[in-house]
Amino acid sequence: MRGWWQDLTDLVLPADCAGCGAPRTALCPRCREMLDGRRPRRARPEPEPAGLPVVHAVAPYAAEVRELLLAHKERGALALAGPLGTALAGAVRAGLGADAGPGTGPGSVLLVPVPSARWAVRARGHDPVRRMALAAAGELRRTGTPARVASVLRQRRAVADQAGLDARRRLANLGGALEVTAAGGRLLGAGRAVLVDDLMTTGATLAEAARALREAAVSRPADRTVVYRAITREGRGERLIGVRPQEREWMHDAPEKGAPNALGRMLHAAVIAAPRDSFEMNRN
Repeated sequence: MRGWWQDLTDLVLPADCAGCGAPRTALCPRCREMLDGRRPRRARPEPEPAGLPVVHAVAPYAAEVRELLLAHKERGALALAGPLGTALAGAVRAGLGADAGPGTGPGSVLLVPVPSARWAVRARGHDPVRRMALAAAGELRRTGTPARVASVLRQRRAVADQAGLDARRRLANLGGALEVTAAGGRLLGAGRAVLVDDLMTTGATLAEAARALREAAVSRPADRTVVYRAITREGRGERLIGVRPQEREWMHDAPEKGAPNALGRMLHAAVIAAPRDSFEMNRN
């Protein structure tokens, strides 16, 4: 009886740590420390695409952290959503804290997941980024920050698989690919939006997601004057991602770090992992 129960347990729970392979644990203490024990830091890819929001990441995308993300995303290790979401909440807090000042408390936070392609969600059987975002929102609420998930972004055209594409090709592949849903614009007015994803590599995906959020903010009549005056160019690159011709002038004429805009001060993003060298060039 004991052997039968153990076999059944092994079918439900991972027999080994998804990060390092340590036996009989879904996430060993050492790998958990890699997620929970690190202070999230600012991450900037090089080259940095124009329009990239301020990104905070938990850890370099290497070794055990890479294995944990792949296990959750591609191998259906759903039990990892909790600890990954907790780590993601830390990156959200780091971004909000970096923007602190008089009267700049976080208030209500809207976690906006970067959407996966429909075919990828079907193939995986779940949406890993949304699942992590839900866990992160729960952790933020538990620690006193009102937060909820606003899945307002969607793909408006098909994009090629990003694997194997360099930074320039990723920009071209993603330009204009995302949009805010019809009801999403109203939801964005209910709190401070923070983009969330599992991983940042070149920054092209987050820059495109940020463009879609800004465009939706511009389209809200009540916000139009504010956004025209205060829209920011948060990235340092020269290429603009999917922007309309009339927006190009606003982006180049705006200050690098502008005044509060319709999305709620500077737009931030939070991820679990980023390339190691994106941290090294921004040591605090």
